[in-house]
Amino acid sequence: MRSLLLTPIDCWRAPAPPPKRVGWLGEWTYAHRGLHGADIPENSTAAFAAAMAAGYGIECDVQRSGDGRAVVFHDWEFDRLTDETGPVSDRTAGEIETIPLSGNGEYIRTLEHFLDQVDGTVPVLIEIKSRNDRRVRPLCLAVHRALEGYRGRHAVMSFDPRVSRWFASHSRNTVRGLVVTEENAKSLAGRWRRHSALWIAKPDFLAYDIRDLPSAFAAAQRRRGLPVLSWTVRSAAHREVVDLHADAAIAEGEGIARSAPESEQGA
Repeated sequence: MRSLLLTPIDCWRAPAPPPKRVGWLGEWTYAHRGLHGADIPENSTAAFAAAMAAGYGIECDVQRSGDGRAVVFHDWEFDRLTDETGPVSDRTAGEIETIPLSGNGEYIRTLEHFLDQVDGTVPVLIEIKSRNDRRVRPLCLAVHRALEGYRGRHAVMSFDPRVSRWFASHSRNTVRGLVVTEENAKSLAGRWRRHSALWIAKPDFLAYDIRDLPSAFAAAQRRRGLPVLSWTVRSAAHREVVDLHADAAIAEGEGIARSAPESEQGA
């Protein structure tokens, strides 16, 4: 009932996008950090090539290097995915591109190089990694510069509502999403935080934690025209939840292997 009462405010503070702007989002399954596995590192050139060859869209992670470039890497530090240590933000993009990923020796790439590789073949979802204690403008600018002139279907998204808000103000043609996890915050305070983030972000779509579906908040936004994508879909059971409560899956492992890509129908 409370979600229903807030829906008119949602419509005013965060209007739904035109269907034509966001219709393509639901036509694909997105390979989470590319189609990676034991011998193919996440967010690697090989993972992205495998996703494209299989006909999947791609979700990747981006953060800012020390010299203001957007680089494709998930963690704040190098430790888990490379033999290097320390924060990504302490290195220049040139230095980062010389660091091999663990697994097959491929190197970390900039967002520009990733977009050159994809070249519009499949749509891409770019998750912008942000922190509350950092300004978002430099990171958003880095992504915006990398996207200049790119013609393929793409969208940016972030847990940080300030990111979507920045693109709403400065790059209105860029489709933008708010990444949401409820984290068991089902109380009135949790619901209020979700609505508040929505109003700040003014997103075109939501990327929702599969563990939280079904969700009254997600369902209310979906009914009024915001597509709902769901992450991280890792099983057939997860896919069944997506079929009922979302428009597309951001998937890996068994979650992406269950069926043929939707792109075979929509591409």
